[in-house]
Amino acid sequence: MTLFVSCPVASVERATAFSTALGWTRDPRMSRDDVSCIAFGPDQYLMLSSREAYASVGGTEDLIGGPDTPSKVTLSFDLDSREAVDELVERARAAGGRIGDTDEYPFMYQRQFDDPDGWSPFWMRSDATDD
Repeated sequence: MTLFVSCPVASVERATAFSTALGWTRDPRMSRDDVSCIAFGPDQYLMLSSREAYASVGGTEDLIGGPDTPSKVTLSFDLDSREAVDELVERARAAGGRIGDTDEYPFMYQRQFDDPDGWSPFWMRSDATDD
């Protein structure tokens, strides 16, 4: 199964630059001026759309948010280690991201950053579901 996550963003160009600074790849086959398709894992894509393009496929103002309001979506994804989480957050900082909280639990380490569209990488102990 291929996963596509669609998000309205204030600036497709800025969001694309931020995503590629994180080490992800823009797929030109599924991109255009108002939509950028970002591959962030095998068969995993982020569709960064202008608010207008997002609305054209069924989004409504309460889901999209206004020009200065983030959309109502949180993106979380797991990485291989705590160090990988820290490394990605530092790449986000270097690319101009706003760094948020760090949450540490017995089973998980999570950090937040905004691009400003909102991201949340985490690492979870592999044996966490065995407890």
